[in-house]
Amino acid sequence: MTGTSQEQAFAPPTPTLPRNILSIQSWVSYGHVGNAAAMFPLQRLGFEVWAVNTVQFSNHTGYGEWTGTVFPPELVAQLLDGIEARGALPSCHAVLSGYMGSEGTVAAVVEAVHRVRRASPDALYCCDPVMGDVGRGVFVRPELPALIGAQAVPAADIITPNQFELELLTGRAVVTLDDALAAAHALRERLRPGGPRIVLLTSLVRQDAPEGTIETLAVTGEGAWLCRTPMLPLDPPRNGTGDAIAALFLGHYLQSGLPAQALSLAMSALYGVLAWTHRAGTREIALVAAQNEFAQPTQVFGAQAVEQEGAGSPGA
Repeated sequence: MTGTSQEQAFAPPTPTLPRNILSIQSWVSYGHVGNAAAMFPLQRLGFEVWAVNTVQFSNHTGYGEWTGTVFPPELVAQLLDGIEARGALPSCHAVLSGYMGSEGTVAAVVEAVHRVRRASPDALYCCDPVMGDVGRGVFVRPELPALIGAQAVPAADIITPNQFELELLTGRAVVTLDDALAAAHALRERLRPGGPRIVLLTSLVRQDAPEGTIETLAVTGEGAWLCRTPMLPLDPPRNGTGDAIAALFLGHYLQSGLPAQALSLAMSALYGVLAWTHRAGTREIALVAAQNEFAQPTQVFGAQAVEQEGAGSPGA
C-alpha cells in the first residue's frame, strides 16, 4: 500500500463547526447559577457559548451573603461590539438570557437580540424571565416584571417561566393543567410573530397531578407536552435549576427542532443531576460530577402529549 493510499484510508473526517449561543446572564465564582449553570451543560452538548456576564458575584445570593459587583448595562453592548468586530455575529444561532437586574440590562439584552438577528436572521431568542418563585415572591426590583413583559417577551421565540413567573406575566392563577395550558397559550400570543413561540413552564406543581411529582410543560402552536419526574426532597431547593433547564431545552431544541424530544431529554438530564446532588448531599447542583447525564441520562422520562393542535386539553 502506497503512502498516498494509507493517507486516504486514515484521513480524518471533515470537521464540522459547533453551533454558537450568546448567553447573557449573571456569573458566580463559587457554585452554579446563571452562566455558571448554563454554559457547561451547553458545552457538554457540543455548543460554543459566548458568555456575557451581567454580574460577578462570589456565590449566589441564596446564601444570604456574597461579594462582587453588578456590571453596568453598557458592558453588554461593549462586549457585543468586540464579538461583532471578530465577524462572529452571522454565525450566532441563538441568544439565551437569564437574570436581568436593572431596567438598563433589560434594554441592553433586547438590543443585543436585535443586533444578532440583523446579522443572523434565523437566530432564536430564549428568555428565562427570572423574577421570582413560589415561597419567595418577587426577588427582583419591582419595576422589572413589567419591563420584562413589555420588552423581552415580545422579542422572544422561547420563554421559560416557572409557575410563579407565568402567573405574574399573565395575571392568571395556575392550579390545574387546564389553567397551565390557558396561561401558557396567553403568553405564547405575546411572543415574537414568526418564531416557534414556545412556552416552557418549569416547576409545575398542580392539584390534579400525582402526589410527589413535579412537572415541566412545553406549549407550542402544534401541541403541548408534559414531562413528569419524582420530586426529590432537596431542602433547601437548589439554586440554578431554572438556568440549567432553560439551557438544556434550548440546546436540545436547536439540535432536533422537536419540542417534545427537547423537553424529555432536558428534564431527564436535570433529574439525573439533581438525583446525584441529593445522594451526595451537596448544596450546589452537581453539574460537573454528574455531567454524563447531559449526554446520556441514566433515566429517560418521556414527554406525554396533553394537547394537540386545534384540540382542547384532555387533562392528565
